Amino acid sequence: MRSYRSYLLGRLPSALLVLLLASVLIFAILRLVPGDPAVTLAGPDASPETVAALRERLGLDGSPPAQYAAWLGSLVTGDLGPSYVVGGEVADLIGDGLGATAELTLGALLLTVLLGGALGILGATARRGWVRAAVRAFTTGALSVPPFVTGVLLVLLFSVTLGVLPPGGRVALLDAPDLGVQYLLLPALCLALPSAAVLGRYLGDGIERALTEDHVRTAVAAGIAPGRLLRRHVLPGALPPVVTLLGMQTGHLLGGAVLVEAIFAWPGLGQLAEQALTRRDYPVVQDLLLLLVAVFVLVQLLTDLAYAWLDPRIRGE
Repeated sequence: MRSYRSYLLGRLPSALLVLLLASVLIFAILRLVPGDPAVTLAGPDASPETVAALRERLGLDGSPPAQYAAWLGSLVTGDLGPSYVVGGEVADLIGDGLGATAELTLGALLLTVLLGGALGILGATARRGWVRAAVRAFTTGALSVPPFVTGVLLVLLFSVTLGVLPPGGRVALLDAPDLGVQYLLLPALCLALPSAAVLGRYLGDGIERALTEDHVRTAVAAGIAPGRLLRRHVLPGALPPVVTLLGMQTGHLLGGAVLVEAIFAWPGLGQLAEQALTRRDYPVVQDLLLLLVAVFVLVQLLTDLAYAWLDPRIRGE
């Protein structure tokens, strides 16, 4: 337990450093983008005096270091302030969109694990050649077809042709679980397919390598049942690298959710980011981008901890 805690404490400084560097880059890049939020908010016919007064009210008249320090202070206190253009408090806007995006990402992550696990096990252990060929064809197609094409195909099949699932929109799972699952299934599946294909291929390769290990061959010769052989001897050796890959794919799911939200009219952070970017709404954009980086860093930290738990050698035991 002590070595595991030491491993965690050793990883925290690098995670905090990444967040700090990300905040600097986000702040600097947004200030380099052409356009002035005060001009956008005041309108094209506003006088220079009006624009100057608006810049002062928004805190845009200070030096870049002063603006950056004020932003960090708002992050520490949790008072993110109002949106320049979109309207409302930044914390409320992000909170509303975060719930929808988290629901979509977690649903896609669950499908990624289920589909990727099934594809990996089938592709590595199926005795019939056509099953393995079908798995390879499916994973190749899932990786080759872009999400916006997959989304359209899923809508045409399940919404237009079969009429069994809604083509877009959202009903929160907590409000109506049965209806919420129906609205969630298509966007989550569209988002999960590429990651499931990557996970399935990686897991399949790991299982095939594990099957060549001496202790696994000994277990096969001893007549251990295939299911028990897979659980006790094959998967423990194949899972640690897959856990790392799954952590990376979780970050990809979070980033890909922005595109999928646009396809299925899912009211999450993707729509908020699009509105804020087009209107030069600095507070919303910079807080949103830093939040995404923080989530990605947290996922990677949890992935490293899971890897260390599965393989004690990583944490020095």
